[in-house]
Amino acid sequence: MGASMHIAILTFQGFNELDSLIALGVLSRVRKPGWRVTLCGPEPEVTSMNGVTVRVQSSLEEAADAEAVIVGSGIKTRELVETPALLARIRLDPNRQLIAAQCSGTLILAKLGLVAGVPACTDLTTKPWVQEAGVEVLNQPFFAKGNVATAGGCLASPYLAAWIIARSEGVEAASSALHYVAPVAEKEAYVSNALRHITPYLPR
Repeated sequence: MGASMHIAILTFQGFNELDSLIALGVLSRVRKPGWRVTLCGPEPEVTSMNGVTVRVQSSLEEAADAEAVIVGSGIKTRELVETPALLARIRLDPNRQLIAAQCSGTLILAKLGLVAGVPACTDLTTKPWVQEAGVEVLNQPFFAKGNVATAGGCLASPYLAAWIIARSEGVEAASSALHYVAPVAEKEAYVSNALRHITPYLPR
């Protein structure tokens, strides 16, 4: 990948704070010129499922040019996927982008046809809806095929972030970012557990 690396975290109204903000925190551990992580939304401000309002740093349209995209989750995802005008603003291309979805974000990928014929991870609430969209749901926290990854459960968010870092900057950089956020005295165990989940899905 080139010098510039923009990672857009798609963050919609009703978003889950843990999904968007944990990913943002872990990804921002990479201190490199040109490495940019943004909350990316449909409007200038989005309010979370628990009433926290944040100002986004990039628009949905800008995600089309990002090197990596995380599709966050939230309580309004089912409404979002029934809103064609909104879905039309999300243009993603797994041939040239790393694309990751968290929990109900997997439903958005399913509706965009990006997990066709590929099993995926999601949270337990979203599981029946993703299955209804014709996608097999795995009982595991993380799965990736090629440039598309999915994770299930809010605290699987660091796995998505680590996968993006590993794909872009290598496993050592991913380990270092995870090591920083892991609980004290549990760091080695936490990092090795996380890597156990993502390493099988990294290109050999």
